Amino acid sequence: MTKGNLKLQNDVAEELAFDPAVDATNIGVTVKDSVVTLTGTVRTFPEKRAAERAVKRVAGVHGIAEELKIEAPSAFHVTDAELAQAAVNALKWNITVPKEKVTVKVEEGWLTLEGVVDWQYQKDAAHRAVEHLAGLVGVTDAIAVMPKPFAGDVKAKIREAFDRAAEIDADKVEVEITDGTVTLRGKVHSWTEHDEATYAAYAVPGVNLVKNQTQVV
Repeated sequence: MTKGNLKLQNDVAEELAFDPAVDATNIGVTVKDSVVTLTGTVRTFPEKRAAERAVKRVAGVHGIAEELKIEAPSAFHVTDAELAQAAVNALKWNITVPKEKVTVKVEEGWLTLEGVVDWQYQKDAAHRAVEHLAGLVGVTDAIAVMPKPFAGDVKAKIREAFDRAAEIDADKVEVEITDGTVTLRGKVHSWTEHDEATYAAYAVPGVNLVKNQTQVV
């Protein structure tokens, strides 16, 4: 059953207010056809991400249009050079990120990650390593995942991973694979299930790209 727009708007607003990582004072919420639009301002990039995650936790959300802008306090203002150096250090000290495999570029507070890694978890670790830096406006993750060749049955491994996952209704998700690219189709109950299916597929050796086209219903 689909929630009414007003009920969904109230639920999202309450979840944002409930999340201690989000100051919902300057965030506006509108809903149309179960698609939530966030407008207004937040103080930091992590707060922006936290607001997105809060919306995904609410049942009945079928899509998100995130239009939040970052208005950082003066104490968080840093130069692009300072931000770039901080990002390099954060990657260097993260043992999950392969050494000398990821480079950074910063322009007006927007940080771009580039390079090639073997696993999706390494790409995710690089992103997490930099997303809490002061002065960050946004992150473009251009890191490519190029896994080593895998001779096993990739599709079967993905199905097994789905069967093990508590959050995934494996019978409702179809799996297609072509040249290392996995396409997921079907229906899921929440954005959490949607994301878990993506993570599970990426964890299988031989997968370099996951296109999650499942619908949240």
